[in-house]
Amino acid sequence: MSQGSSHRVAQIVAPGSNPFEMAIGMELFGITRTELDVDWYDFVACSAGDGLTVREGLFTMHCPGTLDDVATADTVIAPNRPDPEAGYGDDVLEALRAAAARGARMVSFCTGAFALADAGLLDGHTVTTHWRWADQFRRRYPDIDLRPNVLFVDDGQVLTAAGSAAAIDLGLHIIRADFGASVATTVSRRLVFPAHREGGQQQFIERPVPRPGEATLAGAMEWATAHLDRPLTVAELAGRAAMSPSTFHRRFLAQTGTTPLRWLHHERIDHARALLETTALDVAEIARAAGFGTAANLRQHFRRHTGLAPTAYRAAHAVG
Repeated sequence: MSQGSSHRVAQIVAPGSNPFEMAIGMELFGITRTELDVDWYDFVACSAGDGLTVREGLFTMHCPGTLDDVATADTVIAPNRPDPEAGYGDDVLEALRAAAARGARMVSFCTGAFALADAGLLDGHTVTTHWRWADQFRRRYPDIDLRPNVLFVDDGQVLTAAGSAAAIDLGLHIIRADFGASVATTVSRRLVFPAHREGGQQQFIERPVPRPGEATLAGAMEWATAHLDRPLTVAELAGRAAMSPSTFHRRFLAQTGTTPLRWLHHERIDHARALLETTALDVAEIARAAGFGTAANLRQHFRRHTGLAPTAYRAAHAVG
């Protein structure tokens, strides 16, 4: 458990919990990051009882925290299990309700969305869950706005991730919101995981293995990220990949789950984030370096994407 942090993260572990998503929460928020000069999270894993067995009896464990720790948490991660219809118990649901009522950030990984829904916390929210349980979720909660084809949804106080590895995406998104893009990138590098996959990407994408000698997108994407100050077009990127624009667009969507222009826009935003955090460049200079052209254009897109003006973002996340 981290010491001295002002932001407490409580992860509730229930009998039958999926060990993978449980471990993601512990890895992202619970491990001390000595390589970072930031006030890291104060993490506690907690449960309703003295001991529990995780999914399929893989192992038993004892959590150092109890549900009393949820009462003081700033972020609460709901429990998840492969049989969400089994329920989580009234004490767990009440702890979730009380945390939400006092304004805690509520997070779910995979089928943890069922726990938040059972607690009555998803009414009026847009959410996601693992695609395999999407139909079951819709039948059980027909009035909740479910987006079954995305990696995660940030809907303000409630943040939900799809299955398995999408929990890492949401966790890095939370770290990025709390500490900035540079810190999130450092954590993702330690995890050997992509620094940023946007929440709107598809959960499941068929990726056929390229045939020997077949052109791929990696070179064009790498070149684009090194030339974000330029007004790049799909035709130009397609040329770098030795494809026609239509073929490039189709393959890009199939391999990444998003369009070339949408990906490029997010790359520009992330580059602007990094420059705001790590340089003293003014907003106009950053706008040109990230390919937005003018400061006014950067402000418009940056605020729409992050909810903050560039200067406010710098004040909150500038390194040093």
